[in-house]
Order: sequence, then C-alpha cells, then structure tokens
Amino acid sequence: MEEEDDMVKEGLMASPREIFSISGPIHLTSIDWNNSYHRTSVASCLVQAVYTLERDRQQNRIGLKSQAHHWWEFFNFTLAETLIDQSDGSIYGAVFQYKLFSYNYHSTPYSKPPPLHVIAFRGTIMKRHSRSRDLRLDLRCVRDSLHDSTRFVHAIEVIKTAVAKTGNAAVWLAGHSLGAAVALLAGKIMTRSGFSLECYLFNPPFSSIPIEKLVKSEKLKHGVRFAGSLVKAGVAIAVKGRHHHNKGQEDDSFMKLASWIPYLYVNPLDPICSEYIGYFNHRNKMFEIGAGKIERIATRNSLRSLLTGGGGGGGSSCSDSTSEPLHLLPSAYMTINTSKSPDFKRAHGIHQWWDPMFNGEYVLHQFNQ
Repeated sequence: MEEEDDMVKEGLMASPREIFSISGPIHLTSIDWNNSYHRTSVASCLVQAVYTLERDRQQNRIGLKSQAHHWWEFFNFTLAETLIDQSDGSIYGAVFQYKLFSYNYHSTPYSKPPPLHVIAFRGTIMKRHSRSRDLRLDLRCVRDSLHDSTRFVHAIEVIKTAVAKTGNAAVWLAGHSLGAAVALLAGKIMTRSGFSLECYLFNPPFSSIPIEKLVKSEKLKHGVRFAGSLVKAGVAIAVKGRHHHNKGQEDDSFMKLASWIPYLYVNPLDPICSEYIGYFNHRNKMFEIGAGKIERIATRNSLRSLLTGGGGGGGSSCSDSTSEPLHLLPSAYMTINTSKSPDFKRAHGIHQWWDPMFNGEYVLHQFNQ
C-alpha cells in the first residue's frame, strides 16, 4: 500500500480522486436536466475532466492509463476542443459537446433543455508543470486584471465562437476556483453584449477581505460591512459627481447584469469564496433596515476601483467594465454547502458538489433596482 501511495505522489499512477469509477457520481446513470443536482453534477464533473486532462498530459498518461475521458463519456459528452495556455502549454479548459442534443428541445419554466456545448475551466494545479502560470493568474484575480491575460483572451474568443455557431441558449459555462473566475468574467462580458449564458461557478474567488471567515460575531460582521457601504457610497458620489456625464452609462452597464442569474456554489469554510455569502446577506440586510439607497450605490462599486479611477460599477468603456472586481454581481442562485468540511482542501474542492450526501442551502438573490 505504501508503494502504491508513493507511485501516486510521483505521478506514475492516477490519484483516486482522478478516477471516475472511484470518485465520480456513478449512481447518475440517467440525467434529468430539470433536476438541479443532476445539472450541478454534470457541470462539476466536466470541470473535473479538465483537471484530469491536464494531469494526464503532465504524467504522460495515454491510452488505457488516461483517466479524463471517463468524466465526460459517462454523461454522453464528447471532447470537441482542448484549450491550451500559450504561456506554459497546459490544458486550462475544454469544450464538450452533448451527443444526444436536439434542437427540438424547448425551454419552459417547467423544463430545461440540455446544453449542446459546455465550456469548462479548471482551477489552479499545484504541480511544477502548471503551478507558476496558475499562481500568476490567481494574482491577477486579486488585482482585477484577469481580462488582460492571454488565457482569458483565448477563452473569451472560444466562447464567442461557440455562441456564434449555436446561439447562447445552447452554451453553458462552468469553472472551479481560478476557472470560475474565468467563467464569471466571460459570463459578465457576454451578458453585457446581449448574450446571456447559463453559468456554473464553483468556489469562485472573492477579491476582498474574507470577513465571513475571519469575523465570528454576526453583529461585528454587519458593523464592518455597514461602514464599508457608507464609505463606498460616499466615495462613489464624490467621484462620480465630478464625472456626472458617465454615471448613466455606468449604471446601465451594471443593470445589464441584473437579469443574468449565474449558479454560484460556495462553502462557508472556504476563505476563497465564503465572502459571497456575506456580500449578498449584507445587501439584503441593508434593504431590511431601510438603507437600500446607500446599498444600491455601494453594491455597484469597489473602493479600489473608485480610488484608482477604474469606475467601479462598469464604466463606459469595455476596459472599465472588465477590470471591475469580479464579485460586483447583481444576482445569483447561491448554493451553500452546509456539510462540515474537514479541511480547506475539501472545503475548496470540486468533488463536494456531486457528493450524494451533500447538504445544502439554496438562495435566490435578485437585485432590486
């Protein structure tokens, strides 16, 4: 057994978490596309497929040793395209095509059609072949400059091509961690361009202090956030008062996102994404206590963007709106994992989202104009 563990560490064997028959949702032998757990499982498994594609590449696992294909073939998908990062040659994403797709499907409030294409993006892999490039992109997420990276520029081109061929209703986006940041930014850009996409965001990074994880007292959390909203609203009024002619365009840019409702998956024990819980809860609380006007201004803006001249809520130029913080999100279907994760690795991991023992809280957050 020790020898087997050593072989896994050295990459001579696949980790059990990369093997679908061991770690995948093998109980889902038939997919009901109206079932949110089924859709979530498919989207998260296709993201895991991208992780495993890259690990297969890194360890030269080909033929019978390759593991990635099981993660899409089980759900009747084919691999239409692998997305390669120009900087390090790593596989960062993939386009999957559903073999049983029919254009005769009709979406109604009571039935959801399957996608024709799912474009999935992996997160950071802490192995020497990809670690350096992935960590540089993680830093870009913190600095709100992901849009300038060659990886993202390539990803958005692939998405636009898929939408041009099949229409936005037939395309899903999915991503985990860094990959969720790519999918979220792409989803915002496409929505502002008039092409709203179904989007599954697993453990997306929140580029601000994780108050939800660091502060235990609910009263103190609210106090910190309330003060933050007052400051942001005040600075926004001061800054935008001097540039009044741009205000309408900025508000319009933010409001274009209000009808887009991506699926957001967060774990309260994961400091990378947990602040989304506080972000939306605080907004609701502000409206409850009669401070809705302040929060309407604050939620559209980031203090960093306002102070550096980025415009916060999406300025009149494409550059302004793509460089805004990712977490400036009007609406979301949020799934919160209420199961106790034993450690950070599990709390931030992709596998939790198809676990049949999953316990979750489901909340729809919609922005009130």
